[in-house]
Order: sequence, then C-alpha cells, then structure tokens
Amino acid sequence: MAHQNIFPCIFFSILFCVSSTVAQGARTFNVKYYGAIADGRTDNRKAFLRAWMDACDQKGVSIVYIPKGVYMLGSVEFAGPCRGVTMFFMKGDLRAPRGAFLNVETWLGFRYVDNLIMKGGGTLDGQGQSAWPFNQCHKNNNCQTLPISVKFDFVTNSRIKSIRSIHSKNAHFSFFGCTNINISNVELLAPDYSPNTDGIKMGSSSNIRISYSKISTGDDCIAILSNTSNIDISNVYCGPGHGISIGSLGKYTNEKNVNGVSVRKCTLNGTDNGIRIKSWESPISITASNFLFQDIFMYNVRNPIIIDQTYCPHPPCNRQTASHVQIRDVTYRNIFGTSSSEIAVSMQCSKKFPCKNIVMTDIKFGHHGTKKSLKSYCSYVNGRSFGRQYPPPCF
Repeated sequence: MAHQNIFPCIFFSILFCVSSTVAQGARTFNVKYYGAIADGRTDNRKAFLRAWMDACDQKGVSIVYIPKGVYMLGSVEFAGPCRGVTMFFMKGDLRAPRGAFLNVETWLGFRYVDNLIMKGGGTLDGQGQSAWPFNQCHKNNNCQTLPISVKFDFVTNSRIKSIRSIHSKNAHFSFFGCTNINISNVELLAPDYSPNTDGIKMGSSSNIRISYSKISTGDDCIAILSNTSNIDISNVYCGPGHGISIGSLGKYTNEKNVNGVSVRKCTLNGTDNGIRIKSWESPISITASNFLFQDIFMYNVRNPIIIDQTYCPHPPCNRQTASHVQIRDVTYRNIFGTSSSEIAVSMQCSKKFPCKNIVMTDIKFGHHGTKKSLKSYCSYVNGRSFGRQYPPPCF
C-alpha cells in the first residue's frame, strides 16, 4: 500500500487564479439594490433570491455582493445550474431567525452549482442558542432535526474561503454529492455543550480539501461519511469537539465504501476524541481503507487514537452482528501530545472483519497533568509498529 496525495492539484490552481482576478470584468449584483435591509430584523429572502437569480443567469463572472451590515435571512435555497462563475461575496453578516425551526433541513442551501466561490470575511450567525434546548437528537435517533447552517448539494469545482460561522443550530457546513471543493481559512464556532453542531460533514463526495481553518464545536470537527473519497485535511485546529472522525459507518443499507483520507499537520486541543474511525455493529458490508494520519499534535485529548467498531451512541442499540465494515490500510505516523485518559490508543475492531494492515510509526503520548503510565488496547487488529511507541503497542 502506498499513501500518496492523489488530490487533483490542477483544479485548485485554476480556481485560485479565477478567484484572485474575479473582479476584473465581473458584474456585481448588490443585494441592497434588490431591497435588502441591514437592520438584523427584516427577512431578506426575496432580495437575496432575486440577486442570486440575476447573477446565476449571467454569463462569465458574476458577484452576489452583501455589503457590511447585519442581514436577517430565513431559510433559502440558491439553486443552479448557473451560466458562469458565481461568487457569493459576504462583507456583511447573515443572521438566522431565532427559534428551533424543527424539521427544516437547511438555513442556507446551495444546490446544483458549478464554479461557486463563497468568500468575503463575513459571519453566518445561526442563533443556535435559541434552538439547542429543543434538540433531542443527541439523546435518541427518533428526533426532529434542526437546520444545518449551510448545505452544499451537488456543488462542483468550488471554493469556500474566509467565512466565519457561529452558533449553528445543527452542523455548520454539510456537503453531499459534491466534487472538487476547496475549503480554507474558515472559522466554525459553537460551544462544547451545543448538541450536533458538527463543523464540516460530508457524504457521497470526492476531492475535498480542507486547510488552514479553526473548528470549535459541540460535535465532530470534521465527519467523513459513506461513499466519500480523496479527502485532504491539513493545518486544521480542532477543539473543543469530538475530534476528526471517519464515520459512523455501517448504519444504512445503501452505504458505499470510504477510501483515501489524509489528515496532516493538525492540532486537537481538549477534544473528546482525537482521530477516530467508527462503525455500527450491523450486517452492512463496506470497506473503509487507505487512510493516513500524520504529524498531528494533541493536547489533553480523552481518546487520542481510536477505532470503535462497536459504536453505540444511544444505548441500547440493536446489535445484530459484529460490524461488517472492513477497515484496512491505515497509517498513523508522528502523532504526539497528551491524553486525559489512561488508554491513549484504543482499537476495538470487528470480530468478523478484523482490521488489516494497521501501521503505527513514532507515536508518543504522555498523561495530561500527571506522570501516570498510559496503555494501549486492541482487539482483532492485524498491524505493525515502528520507531518510538508510547504507550507500548498492543499488536
């Protein structure tokens, strides 16, 4: 097995050039000219939609421009396909309505858009404080969901840069059916007690790059779900939150393989988990493979390295059988820091499909705040270890 960055770099070079020169010859559609009012109270959906539709219908490069100010915006979908490159340029801040809005899937949606650029330094305020008390999904699976702040469905060849999202009611950013997305210099913030506020979650997507970003949430900083491939994560700060996760996998009958994830040069601070792979005990058969975790620093992390193939967040669970998710070809290299628990490395793999080709090189943890010794725990793991290893490897 060879871990390599197979990410298509040419696309990002082209997109960077388009983004940096986009103002030249572009046509601007200022939401204020369509009647938007920046008073933080007036619902500006109609003005934003009209500006979007005119920009989307424009050949070449067009800019939906949101000037400085605070704009309240109800649930809205910006749909394509568009005729050219469309920039959603946020100098101002967008504010969601207060309240729960149960079973409304999305606050802001971008759907079937190619060559989208979202940037500008503005802030998305989901006003989650008014909705979190109504969220029961962190307690049981039969619950009414709250809206995701920004949902990208079938968006391709696009860039999200220099955007801040705070207090999301549910996840901050969600990607489904997306290809060739570059996310950089974003800041996603929610307190550690906010339920289900994942930073970035993605499924059925490929060629996603996340870099130079800060994610502090009440759930996974990044969650990589079924049918996702070629994901590159680097220079991301995560904490608080539940860490960077692949999964959960093996819950739904139509799931597909996850392949090719690279997590490099990241910092996790005060998170419940560090880098985690998780699957349910079910007969759903898929493969999760070709993962690289390298040059990662963790500070005061409860479960720094964890594979959990008995995942059950809301017991009791319907444990039909051992997990049928085959985890293989996973490399951990140069991972270090402090653990807040005595078990710094935990790999509970499937009895039916043991983990294969797990490689650990230069792993070094100390117990946070004490000189207690640390342990590794393994079950059903086929692996090898090289270089420094503390705690001592369990395979």
